[in-house]
Amino acid sequence: MMMTKLATKPPQLTAIVIAKNEAKMISNCLQTLQWCDELLVIDNGSSDQTAKLAEDFGAKVIGFESQSFARLRDEGLKRAQHDWVFYLDADERVTPTLAKEIQVQLETTQAGALRIRRTNICYGKEFRHGGWQKDYVTRVFQKKLLAGWTGKVHESPVFDGGVATLQTPLIHLTHRNTTGGLKKTMHWTKIEAELLVKAKVSSVGFKTILRKGLLEFWRRAIWQRGYQDGTQGLIEALVQAINKFLIYIQVWELQQRPPLADQYQQLEADITKLWEQQ
Repeated sequence: MMMTKLATKPPQLTAIVIAKNEAKMISNCLQTLQWCDELLVIDNGSSDQTAKLAEDFGAKVIGFESQSFARLRDEGLKRAQHDWVFYLDADERVTPTLAKEIQVQLETTQAGALRIRRTNICYGKEFRHGGWQKDYVTRVFQKKLLAGWTGKVHESPVFDGGVATLQTPLIHLTHRNTTGGLKKTMHWTKIEAELLVKAKVSSVGFKTILRKGLLEFWRRAIWQRGYQDGTQGLIEALVQAINKFLIYIQVWELQQRPPLADQYQQLEADITKLWEQQ
């Protein structure tokens, strides 16, 4: 008597997108994820139409606010319904070739995670130097092997099992304009400064601030050959240097004793006393 072989169900995948005020980007991002079995958007306190646009594309939207990307990614892991999860940001795009490669890997790989190289488009140009050329991100995981994420700004996954590296890149449409970049800079440099102070970084003075910024520009523009990406590469190196300046200026500010807020409060009190003496 012949035995009928039962067909195995192909692995299913939940795409998890972290987004905040990404109304201009979320629809096109989700458009490239329609091949996934579930679309999950973790909305980090958007005040625009991000949530509505995501729902229009069939995504399940979870409102969850946090300054920690690790906590946001953990929330997505907790909510995902399928055996595999794929993390994206709203400014990242999947090509048909990458989608097919991921699907093949889910059915054949023995690894617990998939690593993808990102093609970074900054100021409208693909960057091949300045530290952007070796940008690999591990974003696809067997859910049961992913314990969670650590790190408040530069988060990292904690998982078991090996990692397979894909051949097809993920497209990253970043640094689309100066204004948007500055808004993100003011948010994340503050957090990085707070983390440095919490880690008991040495006392920061003007020489340290200047050295950190200039070294960052030299590292990206010269040592990592960012100048070969033309004007865009040099501008990006300068932006990264400015970010470093701002981080250490804010470290200096947080190290002041008494704190600057207390100093201004004392000045206000002194002025009030002058008026009371009239």
